[in-house]
Amino acid sequence: MNSRSDDDYLHLGSDQESENKTKLGIASENETRQNKDYNWWFRVTIYALFDVAGQTVATVLGRLYYQKGGSSKWMGSFVQSAGYPVLFIPLIVVKLYSPQPTSFTTATNKNSPSVFTLALLYLSLGLLMAGIQILYSYGMVSLPVSTYALVCGTQLVFTAVFSFFLNSQKLTPFIVNTVVLLIISVALLAINTDSPVSTTISKDIYIVGFLCTLGASAGTALFLSLTQLSFQKVIKRETIDAVLEMTIYASLFATFACLVGIFASGEWKGLKKEMSEYGDGPVYYVMTLVGIAVFWQVYSVGIFGLVFEASPLFCNVVNTVGLPVVPIFGVIFFHDKFNGVKLVSMLLSCWGFVSYIYQHYIDQQRNKNS
Repeated sequence: MNSRSDDDYLHLGSDQESENKTKLGIASENETRQNKDYNWWFRVTIYALFDVAGQTVATVLGRLYYQKGGSSKWMGSFVQSAGYPVLFIPLIVVKLYSPQPTSFTTATNKNSPSVFTLALLYLSLGLLMAGIQILYSYGMVSLPVSTYALVCGTQLVFTAVFSFFLNSQKLTPFIVNTVVLLIISVALLAINTDSPVSTTISKDIYIVGFLCTLGASAGTALFLSLTQLSFQKVIKRETIDAVLEMTIYASLFATFACLVGIFASGEWKGLKKEMSEYGDGPVYYVMTLVGIAVFWQVYSVGIFGLVFEASPLFCNVVNTVGLPVVPIFGVIFFHDKFNGVKLVSMLLSCWGFVSYIYQHYIDQQRNKNS
């Protein structure tokens, strides 16, 4: 029988220790990766709640503004971005309590864009935002809130196209299926023009409102894709304050653009009369506009956060979650007609949402296996 020398035992012990360290390293790496996944899903969930809640409440309040006697399209656009000052509070908190910059962060900051570059970026996004807001206002005043919300679901179709060209988004069969389902969904609404908002609104105005909402959806898709491109190519910071700053300064320029629109169009002359004749009184008039402004900012933080954490396409998929919610509120509060065509359209939108989520699940499983 051969006996092992002390050196053999030492070698075996060293190998065993090395193997144990390797296993511990792999376990530690897996644990770190899981923690990052949990943190990511937590942030995405928060942003998604902001997105859906902000979009739903702001849309309902926006419709309420026009339902109770509001008529200014530019005012309806103005309040969609005018609530940005409320975001300075969380921005200050984040700045005060964020970790001290490391040497790596300091080196990265040296390559950060100039003030002129950032100002030009925020100005461009703000003007695009203002254009989208006025289109949405025309759509909201001309369409039932249920139809308006479902047409907004076409953002996902446009986002898939823009993401493919601007953000290198892969179009898998499940994503294409989502796009096709939403195209059919909005086509059903397009041919359902025999039920205008009221007897005072003609079919022609209904169609114009439909086209304005469709144009606003395309503009929003372009806006989201450009936002992701801006985070990647210009801002280059993976922080919550970057999201808040993007929201605040883009909204600032959009607000000024809408303010110019209010005075240039002459609508400012009728605002005092509009407030005094508002259905529930001047106090509710102001409260409604303030509520719209605040919840649109909640929504803006949600969409910027989702674009930052995931992608424009993922952001619009989350927007689609709100589609069944807004029409239900429209039926409850505004007594909108919810016929079979709208029901089928809503079901197709939900089917498209499930299709995309399944694709996301497949991608996630594939990443884990690799």
